[in-house]
Amino acid sequence: MSKPIVAVVGRPNVGKSTFFNSIVGRRISIVEDTPGVTRDRIYAEAEWNGIHFGMIDTGGIEPASKEVIPAQMREQAQIAMDMADVIIFMVDGKEGMTAADEEVAAMLRRTGKKVILLVNKVDNPLNPPDSLYDFYSLGIGEPIPVSSANKLNFGDVLDQVCASFPEGAGAEEDDRIRLAIIGKPNVGKSSLINTLIQENRVIVSDIAGTTRDSIDTPFRWQGKEYVLIDTAGIRRQSRINEDIEKYSVIRAVAAIERSDVCILMIDAAEGLTEQDKKICGMAHEAGKGIVIVVNKWDLVEKETNTMRDFRREIRSDMQFASYAPILFISVKDHIRLNEVMQTADRVAEIRAVRVPTGQLNSLMTDAMMMKQPPSDKGRRLKIYYAAQVGVKPPLFSFQVNKRQLMHFSYARYLENRIRETFGFEGTSIKFVYREKREKDQ
Repeated sequence: MSKPIVAVVGRPNVGKSTFFNSIVGRRISIVEDTPGVTRDRIYAEAEWNGIHFGMIDTGGIEPASKEVIPAQMREQAQIAMDMADVIIFMVDGKEGMTAADEEVAAMLRRTGKKVILLVNKVDNPLNPPDSLYDFYSLGIGEPIPVSSANKLNFGDVLDQVCASFPEGAGAEEDDRIRLAIIGKPNVGKSSLINTLIQENRVIVSDIAGTTRDSIDTPFRWQGKEYVLIDTAGIRRQSRINEDIEKYSVIRAVAAIERSDVCILMIDAAEGLTEQDKKICGMAHEAGKGIVIVVNKWDLVEKETNTMRDFRREIRSDMQFASYAPILFISVKDHIRLNEVMQTADRVAEIRAVRVPTGQLNSLMTDAMMMKQPPSDKGRRLKIYYAAQVGVKPPLFSFQVNKRQLMHFSYARYLENRIRETFGFEGTSIKFVYREKREKDQ
């Protein structure tokens, strides 16, 4: 399912991140008064009146600056605009129009995309500042007064955003299994794809970051159609100018979003890193299938339990993805490469499995008898009914007496029981809870 994408752009410190956080419903982007705090693009899913879409928050655009950080922020914002179906251009109503706003507007006009102009920091819609009318001269369209802090006019903005999506946006594209090859730069992603398809369709280089974009490669394996998505490597934060530079991850994140299964590649010689965990967390949060592939295993000095110890480290440090199968391969030496496709294909099939409702409820009854549900202030959790209501990833709905009584540890216990009984290797499992009043019984 390919969701339409909305990019939020503008010069620094106009309130983009506050707006973004309010729309997606959780605090993702760092919000501070310092201009340029959001230095990489942040991606999250949003929904309005049943329409689902992706949102990209960008670092502020400073068109005239030649400094390294503003230049990189400008480049990342440009990439976000290229990817977007709709662009939200935010300006500061208190400060008024600036030369930088005019330059950003010129960039936006060149994109040919639908642009919605928001004048932020207008707290009183009945008495808008005179500067509101100055923004008509940008040639972007009618400015909409908003307040990111107070969510003023958000409904009107989202109505206009959704009405601007291209016809058919979000529709199912095809039934081919999409495999996203993700990981840090230079772990062998492009080499794996080239070896699998047996032709050099993706440029391979020892220089980290050669793959600039996400590249889709149609591929047939054992009679089935796939699409391999190679992504630009996700870099770790660099210590430049007091840790303020962050490299873009949005292409990889967008690739994760439109994939079925993510093949996370880890460099065996370097070992498991914090960035590996973060990348895996992105795929987990997106509800995608995950296969962990430890590449360059030929470079590791091996003892009796080397593989076992590496596997244990991954399991210990990435407990949130304990369901993900782990493979040890060498792309260079063609070691266990068939297992990568076999495992990814199996995970893709498992994500579409549906559990019969009768069997699921029998399992829940047994689980509650084995381990009593949690209680609070004399009131105990009751699960009246359970059903699987979705696939890719598997989504289970529980009818309960009170959501707050479903403690995280008990939800994990139920998840483990479901996995023990029905499998679900390689995919996360999602739970939703609906309350039913006891007097209705």
